[in-house]
Amino acid sequence: IEDGYKGLLYGKARKLTPKDVEDIYWLGGTILGTSRKNPAKSEEELKTVIENIKKLGLDVLITIGGDDTLGAAKKLYERGIPIVGVPKTIDNDLSLTDYSVGFWTAIETIADALHKLHTTARSHKRVMIAEIMGRYAGWLTLIGGLAGGAHIILIPERPVDIDEVCRIIKERRERGEPYTLIAVAEGVTIPTVGELVAVSKEKDEFGHVRLGGVSKILEEEIKKRTGEEVRSAVLGHIQRGGTPSAYDKVLGLRLGFKAVDLVKEKKYGYVVVVNGMNILPAKIEEVVGTVRKVPDELHELTNVFTGLYTAPKQ
Repeated sequence: IEDGYKGLLYGKARKLTPKDVEDIYWLGGTILGTSRKNPAKSEEELKTVIENIKKLGLDVLITIGGDDTLGAAKKLYERGIPIVGVPKTIDNDLSLTDYSVGFWTAIETIADALHKLHTTARSHKRVMIAEIMGRYAGWLTLIGGLAGGAHIILIPERPVDIDEVCRIIKERRERGEPYTLIAVAEGVTIPTVGELVAVSKEKDEFGHVRLGGVSKILEEEIKKRTGEEVRSAVLGHIQRGGTPSAYDKVLGLRLGFKAVDLVKEKKYGYVVVVNGMNILPAKIEEVVGTVRKVPDELHELTNVFTGLYTAPKQ
């Protein structure tokens, strides 16, 4: 199916041969294309998608994506379409799976970007803020921040205390560390704003606004309260591309094999998930609809082993 659910809506599909897929393991993105089309947005479009699935003679639909993609797949399954899901989201926020395809590749990109920001921040003795993707969960920012050596990490799961952030910046300078690197998730709420910061209030077909700009607001607040020289950088879509990491290549293969096994067994309505070293099936209704948040244990480990700051939980 080309271009995701958009392709199903317009009956756009092609047959893949071994030659088409023999080298895709090292490619980022998708050779089939994708879209933000939500087939469950209207009853009419949902019926059209179901009709096209039948016209194409599909025995089963394997859906690859995050909560929006799998949530729409759940609606199709409830209408009688055989479904097997595969988790693929850099946000890593799907329930019941330790990791999703793309997460560790994005972490490598984030860590590399933070290492580069260290260089300029240290040289100019300034505060650098890196804005990282993550609407409701801070997996990318926390793990990427740890890997990239951020001094302060701000994620949606915990309230932001700007006074505490400024205190740490000042203390670092007093200790002879005249620069600070901050990693902040795009979904963090700044107390002076009181809501998510969006590039536009316009919503996509899944009801989401496009987030962006929280780092700039944080930059201005820190400047105002400390007098420090502050710069911000939005990592943006660079986090979503590039060559997959070795882990993601192997994970994609393992999840794909398990998905095909479920098809052979005619075990539908499941998502293949990572549980420790195992790939297991989980009911689709238990995977979608709930955001998997960063657990407190990770915050505690962060504080104990690196001394990085995460705001205290209220």
